[in-house]
Amino acid sequence: MADQGIDFGDLERRMNGAIGVLKTDLAGLRTGRASANMMDPITVNAYGSEMPINQVATVSVPEPRMISVQVWDKSMVGAVERAIRESNLGLNPVVDGTTLRLPIPELNEERRKDLIKIAHKYAEQSKVAVRHVRRDGMDTLKKLEKDGSISEDDSRVHADKVQKMTDEMIAEIDSMLAKKEQEISQI
Repeated sequence: MADQGIDFGDLERRMNGAIGVLKTDLAGLRTGRASANMMDPITVNAYGSEMPINQVATVSVPEPRMISVQVWDKSMVGAVERAIRESNLGLNPVVDGTTLRLPIPELNEERRKDLIKIAHKYAEQSKVAVRHVRRDGMDTLKKLEKDGSISEDDSRVHADKVQKMTDEMIAEIDSMLAKKEQEISQI
């Protein structure tokens, strides 16, 4: 049998990459509970460059509605506080020495709807990324068939496999979105 020329492992890895990004994005969306992951997207202007907050402080969750950020360098407290306030997470840090306490306010109905819209946007971006990988796979198959590297039948079998992989990934994205929506909607 001729060299198949299509790397399904690579396609799957790239599709899983899109799902990994979605997991990170959804983890950063605030529900009614505190989560250290909420701080992941925040970068702090530290020592002349932008750094993730976890490289200048320790983030912990001492209680269900409170996040604690222990800044290592006393001179960085102001920069960390500013980064949190400007992060659009709706958090107001209470500074206590080198510790910032972030009470997690209750979500009102309007904020819940906004968060659900953002979750849908993240899911759609992931679906688009998965479809781009699918298109790359299909283009490779068409090229291989045109070059005579694989038969029309093999091309069809491989195309079905790529489509099945795509459908599974899209279903996983939909499932993650539904779970996050339910989490956000809980009162």
